[in-house]
Amino acid sequence: MGADGPRWKRVLLKVSGEAFAGTSGKPVDAAGVRALAESIAAAHRMGVEIAVVNGGGNILRGAQTSIAGLGRATADTMGMLATVINGLALQDLLTDLGVPSRVLTAIEMKSVAEPYIRLRCIRHLEKGRVVILAGGTGMPYFSTDTTAALRGTEIGAEILLKGTQVDGVYDKDPNVHADAVRFDTVTFDDAMRRNLRVMDKTAFALCEENGLPILVFDMGVDGNLVRVLGGEPLGTIVGASSTEGQAAEVEA
Repeated sequence: MGADGPRWKRVLLKVSGEAFAGTSGKPVDAAGVRALAESIAAAHRMGVEIAVVNGGGNILRGAQTSIAGLGRATADTMGMLATVINGLALQDLLTDLGVPSRVLTAIEMKSVAEPYIRLRCIRHLEKGRVVILAGGTGMPYFSTDTTAALRGTEIGAEILLKGTQVDGVYDKDPNVHADAVRFDTVTFDDAMRRNLRVMDKTAFALCEENGLPILVFDMGVDGNLVRVLGGEPLGTIVGASSTEGQAAEVEA
């Protein structure tokens, strides 16, 4: 972290549902949720305003649910409810660590969480609370990647941090190709041209149109979130221009 503090003041952190499962194989694993909460708590102590969008794939992934007679809209709604379950678990673990937090959900459920209202969310952030944005967009057919891009734009986040299980964006699947090359930075145009699949197309378009850069990094390594916020060159930044992201040159 530089003398002037963290690299960004307000961020949107996107984490997958798998982060809540840990390594136990359970849908919601105490160790997995605590590790995530501890990473966010450490970032919060840096003075960063953090909003979190979490997936629900550890419990149920709407678009991939296969039940005879079950429509896509219903399946997606079930998936959005799964994100609320994860969000509540994260809130409790953050509370246990002494970090004030609020769950705001796009699907109204007043006895469980606050409804998502943009200005209310911003006010919570300004008061130093971590805001967990659950329930997706509240509408079917949209992914949590799209939710992250939408909410990040709405709340004026400076960057969308996508915490994954890989250490950045590669020119091809590093799990399949030993010669895969990781980019340090890449423009939106180059990412689209190379079909790098940083996020789904709707989310990617939202980020590009609204000038919201994306940083893809390995959330599974302890301390990486703090390192990223402190300015260490981890992961891959996808940006709108050569100053925010320029594809690394790959020698033939």
